[in-house]
Amino acid sequence: MKWITRERPKIDRIACPWLIKKFVDSEAEFIYVPFSDVLDKAKELDAIPFDIPDTEYTHYKEQTTFDYIIKKHKIDDAAVLIIAGIVRGADTDRHDIAQESAGLWAISAGLSYNITDDVKLLETGIILYDALYSWATHLYKQNHLQNSPFENLLHQVYNKLLNEKKSKNKKTPTWVKDLKEMIQDQIDTQFTFDLKQISNDLELNPSYLSREFSKYFEDLNFGDYVRKLRIEKAINLIENSTYTLTEIAYRTGFSDQSHFTRIFKLHTGKNPSSYRKKNTKK
Repeated sequence: MKWITRERPKIDRIACPWLIKKFVDSEAEFIYVPFSDVLDKAKELDAIPFDIPDTEYTHYKEQTTFDYIIKKHKIDDAAVLIIAGIVRGADTDRHDIAQESAGLWAISAGLSYNITDDVKLLETGIILYDALYSWATHLYKQNHLQNSPFENLLHQVYNKLLNEKKSKNKKTPTWVKDLKEMIQDQIDTQFTFDLKQISNDLELNPSYLSREFSKYFEDLNFGDYVRKLRIEKAINLIENSTYTLTEIAYRTGFSDQSHFTRIFKLHTGKNPSSYRKKNTKK
């Protein structure tokens, strides 16, 4: 059977012939003529017009001619259905439909630009869609780096360097410096912290401060960071003062010595009295 459409094909008018020859009519013949001649030539040559307005084989709403052929001829091949989405996105400039649509459009436009003979263009396009069909059938869920350990390693190294560069270039917010000074002030006085009050003092939303805190404070949340500083101050007092452990617990903001002992052991692996015996400076 003969099929006819307008000249200078790019997407649908290459994809449809491939689909027809593979699933509808392997002996199909395709003819490209100027748009104004398609319907007259169709009658003259007893050919089926396609991808032309006001014909059966055409676009319907957001569906392409490729979609219509699938529906008309009840093609249920899974790979073809994947390709249909790619073709639809490329042919209608809706590249959000499939991530491959933009690539198909770029390659198809490039082929059309390089090959001015429509018959030769179709022959080349058939090869393109054969490759796309093989990918959709066998390689659809496979990534390029999956079978290349060396390239995968290079990719990982590149991403690491990129992340490090971003980290170095990332400007530390002003509030981080202000908060560190506030915490240091508290360390040297009563060592009491109220996140809500601190948020008000910094003019920040408490939820934002809580969420962003760990990015700038050793990957610790607010509570863990404060406990870490308390223990560091306690260690300093144990090693360099004659305060009793009860006094040290009070001076580092713990409610009682029992709580102080538990947190100290969690951070150092020893209870405060054992640590003092082993580490007190003489």
